[in-house]
Amino acid sequence: MILNETQKQVITHVDGPVMVLAGAGSGKTRTLVSRVIYLLEEKKISPYKVLAMTFSNKAAREMKERIATEVDFDIGTLQITTFHSFCARLLRNESEYIGLSKNFTIYDDSESKTVVKSILKRRGVNPKDVSPFEVMYYIDDLKNNGYYLGGSHHAENVNPEDDFFSIFKEYETELHKANAIDFGGLLTGVLELFEKHPKVLEHYRNKYSYVLVDEYQDTNRVQFEIVRKLSEQHRNICVVGDEDQSIYSWRGADIRNIMDFEKVFKDVKIFKLEQNYRSSGIIIEAAAAVISRNRMRKGKTMWTANSKGDAVDIIECADEKNEADFVVKELCELKDKDVLLKDTAIFYRTNSQSRVIEDHLRRQGIPYRIVGGIKFYERKEIKDLIAYLRLIVNEKDSLAFSRIINIPTRGIGATTLRKLEDISVKNQNSLWETVVELVNNSEKYFELKLSARIKSALDEFVHLIEEAKYWDKSGVAPSKVYEKVLHSSGYIEHLKTQKDYESLNRIENLDELLNAISDYEETSLNPNIVSFLETINLDSNHEENSLINENLLSGEVSLMTVHGAKGLEFNYVFVMGAEENLFPSYRSVEEAENGLEEERRLFYVAMTRAMKKLYILFAQARMLFGQYKFNGPSRFLSEIPEHLVNWKRWGIIKNSEDAYHDFDDDDDDDELRRSRLDDEAVIHVARPKSKFNPGVTVIHTLYGEGLVLETSGVGKDEKVLVKFKDGSKRKFMATVAPLMTL
Repeated sequence: MILNETQKQVITHVDGPVMVLAGAGSGKTRTLVSRVIYLLEEKKISPYKVLAMTFSNKAAREMKERIATEVDFDIGTLQITTFHSFCARLLRNESEYIGLSKNFTIYDDSESKTVVKSILKRRGVNPKDVSPFEVMYYIDDLKNNGYYLGGSHHAENVNPEDDFFSIFKEYETELHKANAIDFGGLLTGVLELFEKHPKVLEHYRNKYSYVLVDEYQDTNRVQFEIVRKLSEQHRNICVVGDEDQSIYSWRGADIRNIMDFEKVFKDVKIFKLEQNYRSSGIIIEAAAAVISRNRMRKGKTMWTANSKGDAVDIIECADEKNEADFVVKELCELKDKDVLLKDTAIFYRTNSQSRVIEDHLRRQGIPYRIVGGIKFYERKEIKDLIAYLRLIVNEKDSLAFSRIINIPTRGIGATTLRKLEDISVKNQNSLWETVVELVNNSEKYFELKLSARIKSALDEFVHLIEEAKYWDKSGVAPSKVYEKVLHSSGYIEHLKTQKDYESLNRIENLDELLNAISDYEETSLNPNIVSFLETINLDSNHEENSLINENLLSGEVSLMTVHGAKGLEFNYVFVMGAEENLFPSYRSVEEAENGLEEERRLFYVAMTRAMKKLYILFAQARMLFGQYKFNGPSRFLSEIPEHLVNWKRWGIIKNSEDAYHDFDDDDDDDELRRSRLDDEAVIHVARPKSKFNPGVTVIHTLYGEGLVLETSGVGKDEKVLVKFKDGSKRKFMATVAPLMTL
């Protein structure tokens, strides 16, 4: 790709703070790669002195590979990595400062949840009163904002008297006892290290003279603080991002990082990459018109030298079945025109929307793949064997111990495990230490009233792990250790005795895990189990799209949520469900301006994935929460200029007026909306009596349990005012809010 003038300026302006506002499809990866090459070749900066961070291991690998092919010297010491990988490596090198050993375990979300559930159970907390999800959300929020125990200046909104804060402290203690850390802790651990140990910070400041951050709009506050501390002296910081594609606030991303960058680095040089190389002229003009309605943006004017292309098709459908009918019909027509299905994609706002389109694709015999199914490393058999490996290298990992002590079945049930846990708590030992002590002291078996069978099982288990630990410490390859555990544990033989299809699949998956370990060994300078576990743990938690492009088969349509589509591109894109309270979501409507702006950014992301043709569909009626809703077209559709749009109707529609004009008045009733369908297609809905009477107790999926104070309106216009246990009062549209009576 020939670089444009702005890209050339980004590449050569290497001294001092730089912010690159890179619009969708503007060639930012090529620019970032060229900037690194310029530093290495022209400025003669050692690869050792450059740190580049992004948000996926795949992106990091690809960037490093591209650089390696374009320079004629070794770049082995060049660090292009993710935030979490960088922090994990740094903490292992400096582990003595944080009270952990170098072989600490990184807990994933499910393991963190297990710890939280255990704490709540110990405290006698009713899950109906406080759910593990609420606690985990609280903990994640603290860590995303840079809070750690003892870091008082990050605690403006932290109440030490709060019950949740007390649980957080106990949670951190449990992790520390297990020589473990969670994903948020990787980040806050580094921040704490930098803030409490100035010499450590000085070392890394001197080590990395140039810092680059990709996808900067996706950073949270703690990531911002880490980057700021690393670069605030030499100030050679370059951040690349697009505020118009900031769509992950729900997992901690903070758009303020990009909006307020100039306040921290006042001498920053700002470049705007505004030329789009991906999409047609009409698609870019339409997307730019939509995103221009947002207030929270730096302001870019996207343009393209590509051909004008086809108008954006907006299709009004009778219901979700007609919507799916249209998509399938259009796919068949595209196939007849020799369009490869791998070049087509179907986006939806929520996963629940996929069922209807899947049914229609199956009936028509059109192959498809769901992007974002169960990940390989989240499958039960894989997590079981990973737990064996974790216990081998970290004997204090009680979660791993609890998972595998009776897998495959050894006759060690919940009662025995509880006894072991009680002893561990009493003696302040790990479960492994407790069992080893039992094995070496037979009298204690009788004290605990454990049978000879259980003693034998524990003896065998300890022998298996100890032997594997010896192999590992002796330098035996991780793949050989894995094979030994797989067979000596009896796991593989147990699956073979099942003789069913699912067990055969599990065996194949375990074979694939062996392949993964072998592949890792081939690319690692010093292969070991700790390093392998770190690699797959970080990959499996941050690689939502890691293999999408490589593995898309030429004959498959891709189905995914819009969030899952970020970073991808397809020639033909169908965006389904462009309706009020769906896209934008009802929650974003409740949150007013900030929520709506993020939804508009999400809509913009959906539009800018399309290269040649964009279809946007909405249904007049859609089955939601067990009944048909008449939400009306998304407000975003009316933001697309009329001269860029080709309106179509699918599903026996009579009226020829523009679709959204029927829905832009709040006083319109369902009869007007239903009149647009032929009589045979009308969906008659019986209006139920309200179940949300004042005094009724309800539960909301996000806010928990509450009491209905008052209701107003009827039918689709019914609103409910609820007071929740935290004292907050919130008003909802009864027909769309996820409220259930108790």
